[in-house]
Amino acid sequence: MNPSMMRPFPISVVAMGPGSQGDEAPDYLPMPKGMETFSAPSLPYDAPAAAVAQAARLLDIFVDGAVAVGFAGGAKLELLGLEALLREVINQSMGFGEVSAFTTAPAHWRVQETAFAGLWRVLQVADDGTMLVDRLETGIIPSVLTDAMLQTAVADLPAPAYPAGCMNAQALVEEIRQQAAAWRAGDGAHVINLTLLPVSDADLDTLYGWLGHREVSILSRGYGNCRITSTRLKNVWWVQYFNSMDTLILNSIEIVAMPEVALASDEDFSDSIERLREYLEMMREPV
Repeated sequence: MNPSMMRPFPISVVAMGPGSQGDEAPDYLPMPKGMETFSAPSLPYDAPAAAVAQAARLLDIFVDGAVAVGFAGGAKLELLGLEALLREVINQSMGFGEVSAFTTAPAHWRVQETAFAGLWRVLQVADDGTMLVDRLETGIIPSVLTDAMLQTAVADLPAPAYPAGCMNAQALVEEIRQQAAAWRAGDGAHVINLTLLPVSDADLDTLYGWLGHREVSILSRGYGNCRITSTRLKNVWWVQYFNSMDTLILNSIEIVAMPEVALASDEDFSDSIERLREYLEMMREPV
């Protein structure tokens, strides 16, 4: 991800109160205008009926297993050993959802939420392009993403040098270090909203250089585009929102195992099970 794309937009200081705005209303950056809503995948009408029926049977078993173990249980359906045509029918049937992600180390994982929130397609690819893992699984988010963050980040980072022009970098660095050291599993997120803070270009350059943009990258398209990247420090994430013009409108740092915007919820899972069962009924209807 290009760090130059992640610089916060300048917020001008304007006078407030009656008569302070002149004859023209102030200009504001356009905000995201569309929110993603559920849209069922297209039925695989062009696939052989036998393949569609077999895919429906496998997905039925997967759904029953997901209900049996519950949302936190992590039901899985291994796809790698299936015939290519059957895998393609399942892929088309599950569709694509709001969240996608990839890791660059210690292994190459690719994660795509399906059209049914809380149900994920998880793939691992070798350096030579060989597919090592291909499966469907349930959960708030696949654990391979948090595992990759924990394996590639450190528990503490020495403070950086502070160049001329820094205003609040030192205070922010110490806040991040203290919060990261104190954070424990189950704690809520500690959020630092850089867009609302008085920070200079030197402050931001220092934070970017110190934390970096690391091995886990996540894109959530639920409302506008939210880009999430891991950092050098464990449980510390960049969380950045962009509008439809790809302008950064909110720049923040979150200290948490995984930012909430990337996670599926219990309600998502319940709705998805119901919708997937309805979709499977349509798959079984004669064409």
